[in-house]
Amino acid sequence: MMDRKMLRARQRQAGKAALPGHARYRLEVRRCDAVLEVFSFTGEERLCAPYCYTIDFTSPNRDIDPAVMLNKPATFILQAPENPEQVRKVHGIITRFNRFATSADETRYQVCLEPRLALLHHTRRCAIYQNQSVPETVEKILRDRHGFRGQDFLFTLVREYPRRELGVQWQESDLDFIQRILAEVGIGYRFEMDSRLGIDVVRFGDNQRNYQYDVRLPLRDPAGMNHNDRDSVWDLHVEHQVVTQRVKVRDYNYREAGNDLQYQVSQDRDTTVVGEIYRYGDNILARGEPIQPQPETAGFYARLHHERDLYRQHLIRGQSSSPMLVPGLVLELEGERPAGVGKAGVLIVSMRSSARRDSNYLVSFSGIPYSEIMSYRPALRERPVISGTVPARVTSDWPNDTYSHIDKMGRYRIKFDFDLDEWPLGGESLWVRLARPYAGNTYGFHWPLLQGTEVAVAFEQGNPDRPYIAHALHDSRHEDHVTLDNARRNVLRTPANNKLRMDDERGKEHIKLSTEYGGKSQLNLGHLVDGQRPHPNQRGEGFELRTDDWGAIRAGKGLFISADQQTKASGQQLDMSAVIEQLETALSIAKSLSKAAEIGQGKPGDSAGQVVLNQVLEGLKKPGILMHAPQGIGIISPETVRVASGHHSVGVIAGKNADISALKDITAVGGESVSLFAQRSGMKLFAHQGKLEIQAQDDELSALAKKDIDITSAEGKVTINASREIVLSSGGGYIRIKDGNIELGCPGNILLKAANVQKIGAENINAPVPALPRGFSGFFTLKDQDSGQVLPHKRYRITTADGQVFEGVSDENGKTVEIHTATPDKLNIEHF
Repeated sequence: MMDRKMLRARQRQAGKAALPGHARYRLEVRRCDAVLEVFSFTGEERLCAPYCYTIDFTSPNRDIDPAVMLNKPATFILQAPENPEQVRKVHGIITRFNRFATSADETRYQVCLEPRLALLHHTRRCAIYQNQSVPETVEKILRDRHGFRGQDFLFTLVREYPRRELGVQWQESDLDFIQRILAEVGIGYRFEMDSRLGIDVVRFGDNQRNYQYDVRLPLRDPAGMNHNDRDSVWDLHVEHQVVTQRVKVRDYNYREAGNDLQYQVSQDRDTTVVGEIYRYGDNILARGEPIQPQPETAGFYARLHHERDLYRQHLIRGQSSSPMLVPGLVLELEGERPAGVGKAGVLIVSMRSSARRDSNYLVSFSGIPYSEIMSYRPALRERPVISGTVPARVTSDWPNDTYSHIDKMGRYRIKFDFDLDEWPLGGESLWVRLARPYAGNTYGFHWPLLQGTEVAVAFEQGNPDRPYIAHALHDSRHEDHVTLDNARRNVLRTPANNKLRMDDERGKEHIKLSTEYGGKSQLNLGHLVDGQRPHPNQRGEGFELRTDDWGAIRAGKGLFISADQQTKASGQQLDMSAVIEQLETALSIAKSLSKAAEIGQGKPGDSAGQVVLNQVLEGLKKPGILMHAPQGIGIISPETVRVASGHHSVGVIAGKNADISALKDITAVGGESVSLFAQRSGMKLFAHQGKLEIQAQDDELSALAKKDIDITSAEGKVTINASREIVLSSGGGYIRIKDGNIELGCPGNILLKAANVQKIGAENINAPVPALPRGFSGFFTLKDQDSGQVLPHKRYRITTADGQVFEGVSDENGKTVEIHTATPDKLNIEHF
């Protein structure tokens, strides 16, 4: 509630002197020496608006220079001739000067006296204000742009207003702008006259503390009374009307998208109110407390709108002769008055005063009943609408930044092209969202904008305080990468030259996906071209996947690589009918030859493993890799090539020949056995140079032929050596060499044909028998050290005493590969 006694005490110096009909009025203009005699005047005043006194005067000076009058400080004085004390002074600036008729004695002039605040109407601009409350913005404009000092204005506020991220003045005068933003938050203003400094003072306020008090006038008709009588009020009219019962506001704040920003206030007990007003989009960021909502919340705005409407419910009009009436004054009435006026008084909202040399001073005023609960709220002013977009550029807090400054919400700072103010780098605006064609939780479409990029900024509902980036644009400094030279190309390219290019030239269609990292990594499809500009040359067709770095092709369910044609992509993805036919043919060959080897007492091939492989590869039922080409497949490297199976067999099957060639050595090692079988055309084992050695190091060596066996040394000797016994046998006859004896036996004759036979003393040849290598080998089973549980499919590392390292993965039984050493050694086995 208001401490009215305290406020009245501050205003008791204002007198109540009467103004009789023959009062004098005086106009004083600083540094004007001309005699100015006031003929008449009309004053227009209202709350939250500059006043205007239109003053007609005469002067013996026939032609006053306009430069002497215009934009000069002036004071209009209302004074009674019986009272030397000044009744009222109105300070201001001359804003209009007219010269009217002239006669032999005098010339008639007219001026308009307005407060200095009215001069703000002549400054029109586009500007932005950041991180300032409404009072701070108003003060900045008054001080920095118009030279107002501390004695020129005063804020009397009971609320603390939040700082706004952004406020935009769009093609508005400074006066229109500050009046608009003040009205948005319910801050009004009125004028006071400082007689000591001779200036007008603007008082801003948001409640009853900003009113004037302590003026009491009787309510009576002045007809027939002497003009020296006490001032009064008469011709009082009260107008009543139905107003809106409820006001509902709502807004959306993307920063806290889940918050409910809806609020409603209602006058439920009043039977003279009806209906509802719904307002959307009042720059609301929070809902506010239910009892005393904070400024600029949903509840705050709902109450402001409701108060503005309720003040239209009762309107009081009247007339008076008192010069003490001013807008913002709470006039207390004496005498009988209409019930609608109330006992608390009338808050003067607007008035029109006038007087002439031949008429008394008269005030026509309008007001509303004074209320301790509600304060007068200035009417909302139309907010400018920005249609379309305005240009701006993306900024960063680093000079010459390669990228741009972007926050955790993916927003940017921008520099509006219309903004003439200087700001710190990266502080040219609030954080601004970028509109995108696709957005959502953990998904969306966002190509980061870089510093200096031109953007077209649009505004939600045309509201200047709600900008967002609508588009990014090319300009003369950032030229378009699709021009007349390559108009058939569709290009998506990042600043680092990551590129998706789709060329639509008929007969040369192609797609290129590339990055510069690692030299160049690309996927090229269709008509492949080089980098020649503007007319590239063809360098291939089809597709190309290439990189200067590492490459990997990974498919968790299987991979099918095929050179089989599918015209116009008409077939199924895993159409492998031709491949399955080849697999089945190969399996049949493997089975047939394996059986032939088994019959020929050779070891049969692992055809069962090939059956399992066919089952895996057919339709890629399990993860596998299948390659097929109708005309052949080549695997070539200048270095090592390896084909390996960790736990199962490797099958090589050919419908015709299987050729293995090596410029140096060919090594075939079997952990258990090696079986070679030729079914039809024989087997040849030749050593063109060097020895041919055949050993059975731990068992027998058998050689069997259905027909002849030839052993021939073309240039040397044939040595047959046995550590125990040699037996040569045919047809029952034999020669046995054993223990140094030679035994000949036969069922028939022994024929000795020789030119000479000699018998001499005993002799022997001790031919050494080569020692055979033994070696040691074994498997190992991986087990948990604590539980003793077998560890299948576990990585291991085995290190021998001589430093050899064997690494692998244990099989389903936890076994490692077989490890061979020349001598019994200690091994170090690790698993991880």
